[in-house]
Amino acid sequence: MIFDINDPQIFKEKALDWAATFDTICYLDSNNYTDPYGKFDTLIAIGVKDEIKSNTGDSFKKIEDFRRKNAGFITGFFGYDLKNEVENLASNNPDGLQFPDLYFFAPQIVITINRNTVEIIGENEAEIFEKVERFKLSPHEGSTSLNIQARFSKAEYVATVEKIKAHIAHGDIYVTNFCQEFYADNAKIDPLNIFNKLNSLSPTPFASYFKWKGNHIICASPERFLAKRGSKLISQPIKGTARRDEDKSIDQSIKQELRSTPKELQENVMIVDLVRNDLTHSAKPGTVMAEELFGIHSFKQVHQMVSTVVCELHDDVSAVQAVMNTFPMGSMTGAPKISAMQLMEQYERSKRGVYSGAIGYFAPDGDFDFNVVIRTLLYNSTEKYLSFHVGGAVTYHADPQREYEECLLKAKAILEVLGVRNKMQLPNV
Repeated sequence: MIFDINDPQIFKEKALDWAATFDTICYLDSNNYTDPYGKFDTLIAIGVKDEIKSNTGDSFKKIEDFRRKNAGFITGFFGYDLKNEVENLASNNPDGLQFPDLYFFAPQIVITINRNTVEIIGENEAEIFEKVERFKLSPHEGSTSLNIQARFSKAEYVATVEKIKAHIAHGDIYVTNFCQEFYADNAKIDPLNIFNKLNSLSPTPFASYFKWKGNHIICASPERFLAKRGSKLISQPIKGTARRDEDKSIDQSIKQELRSTPKELQENVMIVDLVRNDLTHSAKPGTVMAEELFGIHSFKQVHQMVSTVVCELHDDVSAVQAVMNTFPMGSMTGAPKISAMQLMEQYERSKRGVYSGAIGYFAPDGDFDFNVVIRTLLYNSTEKYLSFHVGGAVTYHADPQREYEECLLKAKAILEVLGVRNKMQLPNV
């Protein structure tokens, strides 16, 4: 059922607050960014009709079967460590979160918002609309108790990047994405309050808030992993990051520098080539192409270099197979893909889990859209464990000191909403 609304922002806030009273929700927010491939301004999946989780193998077959059984919307996530099902790999690093490798649910209620129009799918849709309209917004100012720690000291991080560069010089890999975890034990937060703050401080086109059984994903991702629109597949890898500046002329010069820096261009083009190769496994022959190369997209916190790679989906390849054929996304692995993942398992100190994975939806019409889980807080409220990773591309020309500062730049918004920025000895970024 379709309804008209006067203030989309207020309705969105009420809908999220109301949805958060349920045990399981998936909230996907474009934050009104212009996107030629966007289908909704906001999608909210609420309550569970059916669900599937997996960390025991055959996960892609399980989600294929689950999707056949549930013909409407299903929302969920693919964890990075599903790499072990795609390739002969392993994940043996410590895991404080204990999230499954895959979780999807068929929702009882789906709310989509497009400008001044709301569509509600479920039982008693008019009643649901009235409940949201009447819902009273209340402040979420729960206490935050955190002692953020890092898996690497700055010196250890720099030394590790030097070791990775030695592998590159030796020819083992060309580029990789090296990630480090920040974490807190005995953490107490109000997850919805933290998401609202993060989404306000760092609005991005692939933001999400995912909650199930006491677990929370608080995501401010700027990156699309893979989408399907009709017979077209779209991937938009990001490689290249630069800070914003309040002075418009300085900000413009920073943007131009990002566009012309050889290291950033090198990072981006190597990942574009990797994504092109991944898409060939799902594409009709001759249809893979770079629709945009080295585009600069500006967000509230950072400028990013974004390329768009597309293809026509082969008739014999299902939507789930298309995801599997490109997973994990090249922007979070490196090239060659398998060698880079093997090396990062060796040098990283924690399991990535949902980080470097993807959150999104499969739609009733066969389309889908999944982000890249970066700029993201993960919280297990039962174990009181809070985690966020940051990573950066390492190439032959990488400066380890600058790579460390880029990691902290990417973590800036998260640290600010957690109220611990001054304790982390951040550079002036």
